[in-house]
Amino acid sequence: MKFRPLAISTVAVAALSLTALAACGSSDQKDTAASGPTSIDVWLMKGSVSDDFLKRFTDDFAASHPDIKANVQIQEWNGIGPKIIGALASKDAPDVIEVGNTQVAQYSASGGVKDLTDKKSDLKGDDWIEGLAGPGNYEGKQFGIPYYAANRVVLYRKDLFTAAGISTPPKTREEWLADTAKVNTGGNQGIYLPGQNFYVLSGFIWDEGGDLAVKDGDTWKGALETPEALKGMDFYKQIQALGKGPKDSDEAKPTQTDVFAQGKVAQMIAVPGAAELIAQANPALKDKIGFFPIPGKTADKPGAVFTGGSDLIIPEASANQDAAYTFIKELAGEKWQVDLAKSMKYVPNRTSLASSVGADEGVAAMAAGAANGKATPNSPNWAAVEAKNPIKEYQTKVLTGGDPSAAAKAADEIITQALNTK
Repeated sequence: MKFRPLAISTVAVAALSLTALAACGSSDQKDTAASGPTSIDVWLMKGSVSDDFLKRFTDDFAASHPDIKANVQIQEWNGIGPKIIGALASKDAPDVIEVGNTQVAQYSASGGVKDLTDKKSDLKGDDWIEGLAGPGNYEGKQFGIPYYAANRVVLYRKDLFTAAGISTPPKTREEWLADTAKVNTGGNQGIYLPGQNFYVLSGFIWDEGGDLAVKDGDTWKGALETPEALKGMDFYKQIQALGKGPKDSDEAKPTQTDVFAQGKVAQMIAVPGAAELIAQANPALKDKIGFFPIPGKTADKPGAVFTGGSDLIIPEASANQDAAYTFIKELAGEKWQVDLAKSMKYVPNRTSLASSVGADEGVAAMAAGAANGKATPNSPNWAAVEAKNPIKEYQTKVLTGGDPSAAAKAADEIITQALNTK
């Protein structure tokens, strides 16, 4: 899905505008004449790829598949939901659509998305990272094909860690707390963690074996009041207290990269691309920022992280489903996944490709964390939960001294109602 507020548009902070490459025609451009190539319309999202990558891919695709003409059209994230829903309900849909990974369930529930379960083996699906593959699977069927991913890591000041006598980044929660306490001195914040970053909280809850909501039969139930989820919130409270992050707002208010750029923060949690924004605001920090995966409970496994990113779907209304699948197979295949990861600083869709991303420290940390990536509950109604976002209110209540169980129970009631609304 598009990260909120650290959306895919922020994940791809270095991505270039693709407007110039957008095809402006619609499906009436499709050339179905036997003498010409099959024409397919493809919707990709703005910021997903750079102009250079898209040109390399489409040129190669045209050369490798002269029987298929791919008309790539770039779509804006803002307002894309209703546009996709309308396309899926029409008889004249595009052939391939990029969608946020956690939106697949919503679109699949409409019945307008082609079931691609029988293609999973051909696409090396057993190797897909769970944070993309899981949300792409709805009711036991694979509708979304993993495209690319991004997840949060810890950005840290190498100089402040060195000054505190810390030679290597922490690998466990206990080490992380101890190191954060060491750099939380001399007017510096050990970590800047806003109180309402519920994606970070989700990871801590998953580490404890809990979840935000669980499904029992056909019924969903909020799960924040479970012992596991409460342990996750307790750790969030411990690490958040080692800084001065606001308890009643998220990473956008104020923008956390701006806070870090002021030079008094030792750590923050964000996608690696955030370092570029920090350096733009304060060039003196450009070479002082390092990265490490969010630590887990044990050193052998990084902490769980929310995986944001995109899947590719084929509408049932597509008139050229075979050609559409050929396009997806190329874009989701090893050659172009490695190229995309290097070009855009993404995580490729397969776990075995993590070592192919190159020497970029931020991408390497992100890829390591992606091995333990997960997604929000796979319900068509999850968007309704985030619209109300009782999880954020729950976090603020706990961080300001409220009873964790009572606050969790109140949030669970809202989550349960939203997920079970028909």
